[in-house]
Amino acid sequence: MHDTTGSPDQTFTRRVFLQQGLTFASLAATAPYFLERSAHAMLAPAGVSSQAGVPEDRVLVVVQLGGGNDGLNTVIPFGDDRYYTARPALAIPEPGQSRNGVAGALQLDDRSGVGLHPNLTGFKELMDEGAASIVQGVGYPNPNRSHFTSMDIWHTADTDAKGNGWIGRYFDHTCGGTPIPEGEISIGNEAPLAMIGEVQKPVTFESAELFRWLGKDLHEALAEPYDRINRSGTLKEVPEEGQLGFLMRTALDAQVSSDRIRRAVAKPPLVPYPGGSLAAQLQVVAAMIRDDMKTRVYYVSLGGFDTHANQLGAHANLLRQLGDALNAFHKDLKAQGNEKRVLTMVFSEFGRRVAQNASGGTDHGTAAPMYLVGEMVRPGLLGDHPSLTNLDQGDLVFDVDFRSVYAAILEDWMGAASAPILGAKYRKAQILRV
Repeated sequence: MHDTTGSPDQTFTRRVFLQQGLTFASLAATAPYFLERSAHAMLAPAGVSSQAGVPEDRVLVVVQLGGGNDGLNTVIPFGDDRYYTARPALAIPEPGQSRNGVAGALQLDDRSGVGLHPNLTGFKELMDEGAASIVQGVGYPNPNRSHFTSMDIWHTADTDAKGNGWIGRYFDHTCGGTPIPEGEISIGNEAPLAMIGEVQKPVTFESAELFRWLGKDLHEALAEPYDRINRSGTLKEVPEEGQLGFLMRTALDAQVSSDRIRRAVAKPPLVPYPGGSLAAQLQVVAAMIRDDMKTRVYYVSLGGFDTHANQLGAHANLLRQLGDALNAFHKDLKAQGNEKRVLTMVFSEFGRRVAQNASGGTDHGTAAPMYLVGEMVRPGLLGDHPSLTNLDQGDLVFDVDFRSVYAAILEDWMGAASAPILGAKYRKAQILRV
């Protein structure tokens, strides 16, 4: 360890600690976040906090559908014969009909000629309750059909796919220059780009049980000294400066958060959840919300939507997982009394082409629906279904820029000016009742 009174190159910096001391603060993928928080906290002036006017009791949950969800077989234009012409083997039958063992679409109203995939009964129930909406025809100019680039575009809110994430920038603009330790949490094996800011970094973990100090797993002899330092001490006993203070604050921050999260997740949910990875992730999120954590944004994901071949069965299973998981999550929030605090946004990097391919699937497309759940959303179908005749090289033409949805969420739900975060002023989509 270096002498903190020496020259700058001898100071125990975050970079040096990441290179040499990671074993000490072993917290799997979450360690860099806590190191970042502690490093900035040591340099920030005392008393700095979030900006006034930010509604800190509101929560945003982001659900990412990885692979490019087929919007046309999710929100089905059964009233348009061109849908059935383009997809003779893949089209979902009209409401009340069935074909080759495939049930008909779930009818949403008597006017639109648009319905839901028959496996989205859980989501349909939320729409019937007035707690869910579908934003139709969402995309962006000059669409990119690469999974990686298009996902980065959605994460950065930049069609050049450059810069930090839009959620990370939200925290950068509202945290007063100091990271918010509990601000954002993602469930997964790596932090999504959307949540990474210049200052703010997310907590990321796959399993609450693994979100802990792993030193004693390496050797039991490490347990006692670690507990003595981090569990018996208090923040008042931690030195304000120097190497020891840096290490102790890092470990204490990590320990407090990991202990609290694991305690919260250990409690049984208030409602039953279905099987599947998305439901398991949302159950963890619901547990943390129930525990009154100060987290503003949670991020979860469901993959498998790259349905180039044999789409019917695989896509149906994914949509059942999606609808049932969202339904259980909302019921859990209602049982907690937190349903008015939580807005859930569901997106995918792009939709699929209008016509089916020769392999019983669909290829990468462009515009697709987004989905919103919460007591504050404007319920029902929002906007018109994209035209099946006015196509761009066989793809749907978008009508709603996804950044206008972000702008509405940032301004009307998260309480922040959207232009500095999104890099431009976008007309807010009319998606919320608040």
